[in-house]
Amino acid sequence: MALMNFPEGKRYNTFVGYYRQKYGERLQKLVLDAGFTCPNRDGTVGVGGCTYCDNAAFHPGYSTPGKSLAVQIDEGIGFHKVRYRNTGHYLAYFQSYSNTYAPLARLRQLYEEALAHPDIAGIVIGTRPDCVDEEKLDYIASLRSRCKVVTVEYGIESCFDETLRHINRGHDFACAARAVEMTAGRGIDVGAHFILGLPGETRQMLIDQCDLINSLPLTSVKFHQLQFVRGTIMEREYEQHPESFLTLSLDEYLDMIVDILERLRPDLYIERVAGEVPPRFVKETRWGLIRNFQILHLLDERLEARDSWQGKAYSK
Repeated sequence: MALMNFPEGKRYNTFVGYYRQKYGERLQKLVLDAGFTCPNRDGTVGVGGCTYCDNAAFHPGYSTPGKSLAVQIDEGIGFHKVRYRNTGHYLAYFQSYSNTYAPLARLRQLYEEALAHPDIAGIVIGTRPDCVDEEKLDYIASLRSRCKVVTVEYGIESCFDETLRHINRGHDFACAARAVEMTAGRGIDVGAHFILGLPGETRQMLIDQCDLINSLPLTSVKFHQLQFVRGTIMEREYEQHPESFLTLSLDEYLDMIVDILERLRPDLYIERVAGEVPPRFVKETRWGLIRNFQILHLLDERLEARDSWQGKAYSK
């Protein structure tokens, strides 16, 4: 199989390259906190939340629920302009907790407020598969006539039901598959988030789940390595049963990511291959203080060294 013609000369379909190719410019996400919660926190499907989760570890300082969306957007633009000076437009990224977990009237109010900002060109809505319905998705689909980008990003985390039960996720993989199909069926771009290294999962399981990922009508995928955030149930579980977890060195993780990319459909764009948690939220930084951009550089080198690329081992 010949090397695919990916944007920017990469060996995989990058998030930045995909957006530049499709929309002619870099589009930067602005993380927003609109004060949502989750159904496995308030007792609807469970309490305590997912065992790995402390949401404060996953969003920037400008994004806090005490600020209006307009203030968060303005401060987010100021924050990102220092690093990405050529960015002309931004995406309102409703990230914290489950951002469709409210009545439609409330969702409409929040989404419209963000989209009213003159520098916002689209919307990305992070949520759970069990927090959407036909009515909400019909409204989200209607935004496509006004926005460059309309994406719903589902936290799926794992394709294995035993894992989802173990981490108190509150839904199964079939629920995730239904939500993705309902969303994509309305012409909405669909992203999916997966955590690599959840308890009980092996390296081979993480590679094999690519077949299930490929079967879904997804536009993008995002992978994070499992990180043990201070004070979470997952951290305590790791301290008591470290043998239940797949703990990889950075070199081992990069090789696994290459194996995963080889199995993925080449049309999927890859938003992330690893995550960053501020050092104050973890007891140890297993890979040192390496940043995401450095990991991406190492991934480029590993793909070239292995003469590999996204989709190399994919077959329909």
